[in-house]
Amino acid sequence: MRTIVIHSAHDLRIEEAEVPDLSAGQVQITMAAGGICGSDLHYYNHGGIGDSIRLKQPMILGHEVSGYVSAIAQDVDSLAIGDLVAVSPSRPCSHCQFCHQGQHNHCENMRFYGSAMPFPHIQGAFREVLVADETQCIKADGLTPGEAAMAEPLSVCLHAVRRAGEMVGKRVLITGSGPIGTLSLIAARAAGATEIVVTDLVDAALEYAQKVGADNTINIGKVPDGLKQYQAGKGYFDVLFECSGAAPALAAGIAATRPRGVVMQLGLGGDMMVPVQALTAKELDLRGSFRFHEEFAIAVQMMQLGQIDVKPLISHTFSLEQATEAFKVAGDRNKAMKAQIRFN
Repeated sequence: MRTIVIHSAHDLRIEEAEVPDLSAGQVQITMAAGGICGSDLHYYNHGGIGDSIRLKQPMILGHEVSGYVSAIAQDVDSLAIGDLVAVSPSRPCSHCQFCHQGQHNHCENMRFYGSAMPFPHIQGAFREVLVADETQCIKADGLTPGEAAMAEPLSVCLHAVRRAGEMVGKRVLITGSGPIGTLSLIAARAAGATEIVVTDLVDAALEYAQKVGADNTINIGKVPDGLKQYQAGKGYFDVLFECSGAAPALAAGIAATRPRGVVMQLGLGGDMMVPVQALTAKELDLRGSFRFHEEFAIAVQMMQLGQIDVKPLISHTFSLEQATEAFKVAGDRNKAMKAQIRFN
């Protein structure tokens, strides 16, 4: 089978690999679609994520995937050959203290596809054939492979919305209109938010926010004081979803958040300066959100029920042979929102 392997920054190769054998409780999946995530782009552009997570060996990329079941182990009874499935990239150990406490996203021995955090690295899912655990696979009947592959980033945002708390009737600010920002918009709206404003530095990104229902969008690069009206008094918004990982966006968002509001930090841009005095004076709740667990199945179900539509965010689709071009386009925010690779 063919795989998409990163060796170092800008050294992306299509390489042959053996298909693993099936073990008990596993299924073989002929991959159909895979979305290029921000972490994939970090490996492609920089050879790692920040200073601490660096490539030390070639690694198959990818963790936002879907495909068709092509073989099953004898003890698998929830899936059948031909089923379209969304595949969760998270494989918690189920034995550590956090798994026992139901906090599987904080598993101390997490095996997450396409991650250079441990060594040897956890190989990813950008391959023509994937062998996965039955428990990772959620039937995606009624969805396209592209939609099913969006379950992973959507799960991230559903988890963040749950962490933020009650959303009905809330006024929400989202800083950063990339895939996570726009999916947070969709998830917050589905949870009952009544007013959502989105900021970014790129018009093309904000256009996608408009497509999926933002009430107002502001290009902070062109209109630096665009949030001024919302910062008057002690702020306007009930909830801030900070999705850019940029300190200026966090500071501006906090200034626009009302007392006792919630600041939900999703953006992973490295350590940032935080306006702690404003947090204290406004009695704001600063919360983090990392990955997901049970939200993965919920994401698939919400798409199946028509409660969430991710199709407007799938901007580009490339063949496996076009992998390098796909990564270049995915990294251009003036062109792409979510670029996906088609495996068959």
